[in-house]
Amino acid sequence: MFKTQWYGQIEEVRLESLMPQDLILIKPGEKVPADGIVTEGSSYLNEAMLTGESLPVKKETGNNLIGGSLNGNGSLKMRVLHAGKDSYLHKVITLVQQAQKAKSHIQNLSDRAAKWLTYIALAAGLITLAVWLEQGKTFVFSLERMVTVMVIACPHTLGLAIPLVVAISTAVSAQNGLWIRNRTAFEESRKISAILFDKTGTLTTGIFGVTRFHTLTDGFAREEILQWAATLEQPSEHPIAVGIVNKSKELNLSLLKAENFEAIPGMGMQARVEHKQVGVVGPGYLAEKGVPIPKEAASTQAETVVFVSIENQIVGWIALADAIRPESKGAIEIFRQARIKVYMATGDNEKVAEPVCKELGLDGFYASVLPQQKVAIVKGLQDKGEFVAMTGDGVNDAPAWAQANVGIAIGSGTDVAAETADIILVHSNPRDIASLILFGRATYRRMIQNIAWATGYNMVAIPLAAGVLYRTGIVLGPATGAILMSRSTIVVAINPQLLKKQIRKVNQ
Repeated sequence: MFKTQWYGQIEEVRLESLMPQDLILIKPGEKVPADGIVTEGSSYLNEAMLTGESLPVKKETGNNLIGGSLNGNGSLKMRVLHAGKDSYLHKVITLVQQAQKAKSHIQNLSDRAAKWLTYIALAAGLITLAVWLEQGKTFVFSLERMVTVMVIACPHTLGLAIPLVVAISTAVSAQNGLWIRNRTAFEESRKISAILFDKTGTLTTGIFGVTRFHTLTDGFAREEILQWAATLEQPSEHPIAVGIVNKSKELNLSLLKAENFEAIPGMGMQARVEHKQVGVVGPGYLAEKGVPIPKEAASTQAETVVFVSIENQIVGWIALADAIRPESKGAIEIFRQARIKVYMATGDNEKVAEPVCKELGLDGFYASVLPQQKVAIVKGLQDKGEFVAMTGDGVNDAPAWAQANVGIAIGSGTDVAAETADIILVHSNPRDIASLILFGRATYRRMIQNIAWATGYNMVAIPLAAGVLYRTGIVLGPATGAILMSRSTIVVAINPQLLKKQIRKVNQ
């Protein structure tokens, strides 16, 4: 339910009833229900799942809003511009549907093999009956040979060869944090030669937090710099303020008493703390005061840096950024060893994307890309002969998932992610993608082993059942044929159970 403003009164209405030019109220923490423009209010909105931008964006009067983005702590009044089929989100879904329709559907190999074995069994049985009758044998003897052939050639062994592996591998995968929605994509994950990662929330945490903080004077410890800054920033809803306060909580720093808060327009804020004038300011403030920016702070490209001043003296600085996941480096190294190319596509600008690419040692990156551009990137890699996997966590990644040979969603992503991606990583760990590929290869080996056994068994057993060694005294009766057929089925059933041990090795 969403609240719509009509002539000064607020009325609760259903989402489907929203029309262009409606005036609606968006409360703190609510999702924006449609595309529109802000007519009143100011707030920070999280658009990461739609645009890929990691940093919440400030929205005020005159700014456009995208349906599906998440409002921060402020209230907004918005005039609807696009709703329903005309909205940005619906256009993204349309891209997904178009890419999905373009995919080919591979029939199950075991079903085709079992179908042909059925024809072979019937034909072999009838031929056996006819040949022995022609050789002058009794009808009972000839019929017994035919029945034995049909019993041994029963197609259920070959028919179970792949489904058993798939069923067990799917269950084992789920127990280990890999949810498989598309079996064919999982089976083909062994072919992956290039992986395209979304940055925000996939290779990075998706949370704007403190990465480094330093003191510039011997009079204050590092933790004190963060403590003073968090004291000032505690009442603010700005993402930088939230990141600083969260870091202080993580380090169990107690906040001080502050009063007389005062904003420095476009530069920061200041207040009285412990009878001292304390400020948290940006680089613009230092430039205005003629204070040089510390070399360590100026060299950071992917980070936003703020400075802490006490009694108008800069005493330290704090850097914030969308932090790289600790597991990302290990995952990239595994891909490199497997000779899989790794690329990154992000809605962030090149200044933010390049340092992440360099730190992780990726093969390349694409910055400032929109959902339809990610689809083009995937197509471009496919045109070069790559078997592409796309990994992300937001709605903006959904069209690329659908276009990719294998779409992989981080489990912390959206409902659209869960409905579009082929495989979902429950634990949101990039290393699980490496486990997926290695386990996919192990699963494929089990399939081939089962097919080889079932096929080889029939190639040997059918001629024996038909009586090709009759003159040497070797004749198989229907009962013996049934025993051989059952043992073949047991072998095919036991082989996939070994996958449980295989995934434990993969995860080590």
